[in-house]
Amino acid sequence: MKKRFKNQCADQGARQVSRRDVLRAAGAAATTVAVPRIAAAAKTKLRWWSTQSSPEQVAAYRYQIETFEAAHPGVEVVFERTSDEGYAAQLAAAFAGGNVPNLVTHLPSFAVADYWRAGLLMPVDDVIARIGNERFIDGANRVYEIDAGVHAAATLGNTAADMLWIRTDLMEKAGIDKIPATWDELRDACGRMQGRGIYGAPLPFARNTMTTLVIISFIHQAGGSVFSPELEVTLDSDEAENALEFYASMREFCPAGATGYSWGEALSAFVSGATATGLYAGRVLINVTRQNPRIADHIACATYPTVSPDVKPWTYNDYPSVFIPADAPDPELTRAFAAWLYEPEGYIRQMHAAPGHVLPVIKDIDTDERYLRNEVIARYPEQIARLSEAAAVGHNLGWESPEHQTNTRAGAVVQSGVLAEMVQRVALNGEKPRAALKATASRVERILKA
Repeated sequence: MKKRFKNQCADQGARQVSRRDVLRAAGAAATTVAVPRIAAAAKTKLRWWSTQSSPEQVAAYRYQIETFEAAHPGVEVVFERTSDEGYAAQLAAAFAGGNVPNLVTHLPSFAVADYWRAGLLMPVDDVIARIGNERFIDGANRVYEIDAGVHAAATLGNTAADMLWIRTDLMEKAGIDKIPATWDELRDACGRMQGRGIYGAPLPFARNTMTTLVIISFIHQAGGSVFSPELEVTLDSDEAENALEFYASMREFCPAGATGYSWGEALSAFVSGATATGLYAGRVLINVTRQNPRIADHIACATYPTVSPDVKPWTYNDYPSVFIPADAPDPELTRAFAAWLYEPEGYIRQMHAAPGHVLPVIKDIDTDERYLRNEVIARYPEQIARLSEAAAVGHNLGWESPEHQTNTRAGAVVQSGVLAEMVQRVALNGEKPRAALKATASRVERILKA
């Protein structure tokens, strides 16, 4: 095999909130966020969907729901789980059946762009105004201004989803003196740390969203892109071929089960100690602290390596969203609840539910003493800083670079699975990378025209 990549390149365990606490918080919130109290008819129900639903996150949502209900008598908010792999089918059914939720959070920006272009969402400029546009960090909502002057969604947080995590104790044992910054260094480090039941990396090889999004990152780490700034398909390129060759070469450092990995399995592989490196966002920090404290003082993170020092890192940020379906019932109450999610006490609780995973996009939060008091944030300031820096300049298939136009068909490309199939054809079936790229580029073209 050519090595052209070398040197180139439902008890959630939460404290029960008392009614008095809820009412007190609701009253305080009215002074911190410009969310008007709206009289509601009896038993008005709002439905909230999210792909993020760990026990800690659900506990934070419960607080936000209860304080909103206390401030809006007669309103009931119902939280409903979806998933990164399942939301597309669930939303398609909801849109087709006319039974949409009021509010959806944490979906990636490329999915939102698809729904917006199809006319399925209502603008959220009123929500952003209620929160205070000046309170968002600069450029936080840029990705959702698909049409000039109108926002399809608001950004709930930042996420550096594909950071390199590495065990510093295993680095020391293997005589590795710095975190890998290039693909050659990564392969060398994985080879030297692998052994005695520990694998080098937990990269995915399944036909799923994770494999799709990770190979997009690798193509950028090779200096390429899936689309040109003008949104022409550029997948059939030397850079993408290089990325596929390298990705396939990493299969030897991954557990056998990596052929079925999605985000949860990849996260667990690193947190459990089964792999010496990881690829994930900041949820690693709280999971290691709680599930494997033995290694909690021996983890570091950096942007994922690139083909060579000449190629800058490219970080996947999905810009977790807050959006409202166009046909959502009770739109005024829905907008009020959407703005309520940014009320400081509840917002901080959301950030604390997975510290470092979803990072604040409200300027005054990351310096707020209540936010900084979290044990994980206090324990890992260097890692949190690196995650924040990477997320701040992150991109995804819907907006591959500052020069790129917004790609409103990116969600359809991701959900089609054709990029993950391309990885499987090369890494698992031994197909020549260029042939797989050529065939996949044609399939992407057809998706764009559908």
